[in-house]
Amino acid sequence: MTMKKAMTVAGSDSSGGAGLQADLKTFQELGVYGMSALTTIVTMDPKDWSHNVFPQPVDVLEAQMETILSVGIDAMKTGMLGSVEIIELVARKIDELKLDKVVIDPVMVCKGEDEVLHPETAVALRELLVPRATVVTPNLFEAAQLAGTMPIKTIDDMKKAAINIHALGAKFVLIKGGNKLDHDKAIDLLYDGNNFEILESERVDTTYTHGAGCSSSAAIAAELAQGKPVREAIYLAKDYITAAIKHSWKLNDFVGPVMHGAYRKYGVEK
Repeated sequence: MTMKKAMTVAGSDSSGGAGLQADLKTFQELGVYGMSALTTIVTMDPKDWSHNVFPQPVDVLEAQMETILSVGIDAMKTGMLGSVEIIELVARKIDELKLDKVVIDPVMVCKGEDEVLHPETAVALRELLVPRATVVTPNLFEAAQLAGTMPIKTIDDMKKAAINIHALGAKFVLIKGGNKLDHDKAIDLLYDGNNFEILESERVDTTYTHGAGCSSSAAIAAELAQGKPVREAIYLAKDYITAAIKHSWKLNDFVGPVMHGAYRKYGVEK
């Protein structure tokens, strides 16, 4: 038996709901063998769930990536990268191995935070990784940062940002609006440089969405690893994360993660 393989280069969420933990759970759920290169350790203060971020040394990350890449991968994704030096390393590895199924999730903040962790990393993401992306998957805040626009509040705003981000070099831009827009559906926008596609799904009334962004981009990477066309991979990921959010649950008084097994167990209602 052989399995397709995917690599995540991402941070560790000590609570288990997001980061490389979410990526590996998603890879497993979708039938892909997952491997992880740890960039950053994120811990939470039990008193108020504020975040502490500990980037890992670049040479340690490179050793991890060398291990994984020696095995071979069919697709990769990135998450929280933590420093400009780490972003530069990831960009170099993409080029050296001519990796062509690359999902860039441009993580700039931790869930519950509202400021870019390090502004210089946002610039490096824009200049070094977005141009190398098969798919880039920003949320509304990240899309505005990458596009250099005002905060995104409407679908028209999403379209303007998508045009700017695509101009940076990404082949496909998927802006994740989710339930943040004033709309009766959960809305994402896909742009390939020529056409806009609106992805709609049931709007789930919940604050338990921890790990949704990581898991969505990981689902795209998993499907690309298995040879699916980009659009098909994105639409399946939309179904996957809709089911995961619908069956999300309370972890503690501060956060609730999505349920990674929901798509397999329950499917998604159309």
